[in-house]
Amino acid sequence: MSEGLLTVSPSPHIHTDLTVPQIMRGVIIAMIPALLFSVYNFGLGAVYVTLLAILFCVVIEYAIARYLLKRPASIYDGSAIITGMLLAFNVPSNLPWHIILIGSAVAIGIGKMSFGGLGNNPFNPALVGRVFLLLSFPVEMTSWPTAGATWSLDGVTGATPLGILKDGLRAGDSVPDIMNQMPSYTDFFFGLQGGSLGEMSAFAILLGLMYMLYRKIITWHIPVSMLATILLMTGIFWLLDPTRFANPLFHLLTGGIMLGAVFMATDYVTSPFTHRGMLVFGVGIGVLTVVIRLFGSYPEGVSFAILIMNAFVPLINSYTKQPRYGSKSQRHKAYQEKLEKEVKATP
Repeated sequence: MSEGLLTVSPSPHIHTDLTVPQIMRGVIIAMIPALLFSVYNFGLGAVYVTLLAILFCVVIEYAIARYLLKRPASIYDGSAIITGMLLAFNVPSNLPWHIILIGSAVAIGIGKMSFGGLGNNPFNPALVGRVFLLLSFPVEMTSWPTAGATWSLDGVTGATPLGILKDGLRAGDSVPDIMNQMPSYTDFFFGLQGGSLGEMSAFAILLGLMYMLYRKIITWHIPVSMLATILLMTGIFWLLDPTRFANPLFHLLTGGIMLGAVFMATDYVTSPFTHRGMLVFGVGIGVLTVVIRLFGSYPEGVSFAILIMNAFVPLINSYTKQPRYGSKSQRHKAYQEKLEKEVKATP
């Protein structure tokens, strides 16, 4: 056998005809509808933030790979572009360039390359960058331009629907009264609301989901289990006290739930590799998101929930993976099945 014939790469390993660059291109294509809706809503600000985040992520990954890790540049697989797009999708369209640079450096440098690059990072890099910025620059990260086509970088800012709900409850208002200040559910679905770039339109995100399912880039297990859990939990609380808790449809269509379920929780590297594990992972994210939204100080909890569940992925994998062929547990199971057949055959 010639030297260098076998190449061992980090998990997860999947059986597919698609290469890593092809998968990355598929994800980028799936994000285009959400990007177009953000440009429609925020104009030049959305273009500016997205292009800067992509440029910074690509350049930083190239520099770290070439000059710090002393290995060939790893930017050609497209993962740095996706990290830049997802980081842009998780921030306001009026974010200053130096904060975008810091977020990109944290996402790539700390969230990805410090662990060895693609395939080794335990946490979603874009969310690492987003949470770092949220904790370091809370004012800039929660100054949301209002939706509406504009080609100016300086737009009118306002609260998100989740922020309006949280502030109203703190002021002692009831949920039905607060809902009178909200846009319609049609506006929520199509993206005419305040918030981060990529979380605006549930319709655009669902288009991306259908494309990735059609191309078999992801499976349904994580998005469906996460959304179903959120739907069930928020529905229970809403039925118990509709004056304190918003209805499930409001929660599904506002904030980053759709974006997180489709594009961030489904990341190959930071999610379980078995279908059972994916279901557990999705349910865990859903539970944590609802708990943070309803009882935490932050109006949104998707980013924190995904990062927390990222930390549990190795444990989930160890408890849900199939036994190795010929392993002791597999032999024991086969022996038990053989004994049961013999007992049934005995007159």
